[in-house]
Amino acid sequence: MRVVVQRCKQARVTVDEDTIGSIGAGLVLLVGITHEDTEDNAAYLADKIAGLRIFEDPEGKMNLSLTDIGGSILSVSQFTLYGDCRKGKRPSFIEAARPEKALPLYEKFNQMLEEKGISVETGRFGADMDVELVNWGPVTLMLEHPFA
Repeated sequence: MRVVVQRCKQARVTVDEDTIGSIGAGLVLLVGITHEDTEDNAAYLADKIAGLRIFEDPEGKMNLSLTDIGGSILSVSQFTLYGDCRKGKRPSFIEAARPEKALPLYEKFNQMLEEKGISVETGRFGADMDVELVNWGPVTLMLEHPFA
């Protein structure tokens, strides 16, 4: 699994001009899943994300986690994170998991975050989505399961 984590002041995702998910302060997650990913990968990343200390404390240091600030998550599936651009001009997506594998794991990942007491909004898997955010900082991190 690959997850791009963006700290945000606010974010929303729309499909056909209808807002289907929106949050205030928190994290936008762009989530990519490959063929070998398991629930263990999802659990590792859910734990890592819930505990990431990337929010500032009163002294201005990144010492607070999402749960410390009571923030939310906007989770958006993003198969293009497994796009391979090494050859030619057109990306290959052969490493991205097919929907029948990716969707259940994506849903389980979001459930794991919710079980940690985090409010999770989502996009619509497989839809053409517009994602808007005010990136706070900006802070953007790329996470992968260490055994990927």
